[in-house]
Amino acid sequence: MRGSLVPVVTPFHQGKVDEPRFIQLLEWQIESGSHGVVIAGTTGEPSSLSLEEREHLIDVSVKTVRRRVPVVAGTGTNNHAETLRLTKFAKKAGADVALVVVPYYVRPSQEGLYRYFRSVADEVSLPIIIYNIPGRTAANLEAQTMARLAKDCKNIVGVKEANKDFEHINRVLHACGRSFLVYAGIELLCFPVLAIGGAGYVSATGNVLPNEVARLYDLVAAGRWDAARDLHYHLLPMNDALFLEANPVPAKTALGLMGKIDPEVRLPLAPMSPENLQKLKQVMTAYGLLAEPARVGGSD
Repeated sequence: MRGSLVPVVTPFHQGKVDEPRFIQLLEWQIESGSHGVVIAGTTGEPSSLSLEEREHLIDVSVKTVRRRVPVVAGTGTNNHAETLRLTKFAKKAGADVALVVVPYYVRPSQEGLYRYFRSVADEVSLPIIIYNIPGRTAANLEAQTMARLAKDCKNIVGVKEANKDFEHINRVLHACGRSFLVYAGIELLCFPVLAIGGAGYVSATGNVLPNEVARLYDLVAAGRWDAARDLHYHLLPMNDALFLEANPVPAKTALGLMGKIDPEVRLPLAPMSPENLQKLKQVMTAYGLLAEPARVGGSD
């Protein structure tokens, strides 16, 4: 469970989950060298999916991937009973790990968060990665609470830190121990988190550049730090472009431009603005993902 765990988008066609395209995306990720796939993470639009749709995506993923790489099932919600339902389903379906987000909107105390994650871990014997994303949940799981959970729950094995506070991420590794699996969830922190002993990252950019994003980890694992640093900066413009608007709108737009999916999102998300769409196209062209526009006329 180390390396690039790509949070795969959920493709839609005329309002419904596009299962054939979803399967094609999974196969592309494996062929491109991704080290794992995350299903119904933030990039997969879980809040716009019904519980039945989320269960179906988990089931399809397990059957498609066939143990070639780990399948991480996003099972967290802000409802305790629904989280238990999805996590139990992921266990039964054969997912390798559950990704359980800090409950959003309700802003629980640290004690409430401890009891919530302890309850899920106690009820479902599946490895669990906590998903800490304070920018979306309005609650931060503090390092000492994380350490309590890591100590008391043997199946809580790591955390995805979509947290721009790099000091906090250092403190999590220090408090939980170096064997605790810490994954970066912020694109520009993928390389820095590896440098301090992180296990990998969950990067939306892996949807568009899966080979390059996986190679970043491979270079670090091989001790090729200079090449990894160069690749880190090479990826920076795309990392920025894919967050011109709320994730996953730019990623799905890019995949649409590449002909891999319909760039459909569900409300309240909306298509990219014309201005940002043009910026995204310019970045994609620079990476060779789009053909250069044909020039009209010529010079004498």
